[in-house]
Amino acid sequence: MNSRPAPFDDLDRKIVTTLMANARTSFAEIGASVGLSATAVKRRVDRLRETGVITGFTATVRPSALGWRTEAYVEVYCEGAAPPRRLAEVVRNHPEIAAAMTVTGGADALLHVRARDVEHFEEVLERIRQEPFIRKTISVMVLSHLLPDSPEAGVTQPAPDDAPDMR
Repeated sequence: MNSRPAPFDDLDRKIVTTLMANARTSFAEIGASVGLSATAVKRRVDRLRETGVITGFTATVRPSALGWRTEAYVEVYCEGAAPPRRLAEVVRNHPEIAAAMTVTGGADALLHVRARDVEHFEEVLERIRQEPFIRKTISVMVLSHLLPDSPEAGVTQPAPDDAPDMR
């Protein structure tokens, strides 16, 4: 058994790029654009999934359609050294946090928060601030997306069950 990872070549890169642009592109369409048969593309996609290069397929949805009308980035500053594992536990308890990462610079972490409205955002912020090791937060509200087709402009999770119906 060979323990080396499978090679990732230019054809794999083109296939992944195509799927990232539109995950519904058929293997035949991809094959026509990269010079392979649909069967060969499927084999490559299967291998890319097995090796963890492709981790899944999602739909990008306009956040406001799901009730998320307010968006912000929150810098989190911790008392002492808060381990990433502990920060990860905290952010998992807040469904409004769309993404979270540890960062360099003054802040310890950066949170991407989506909420129904400003009042909901304020409530989320207060819940985050209740964590005993969080010293302070600095928030920046998003006004508009300059790259509206970027992954950050979309959302892959529904609003909480208590979000108002926006129809």
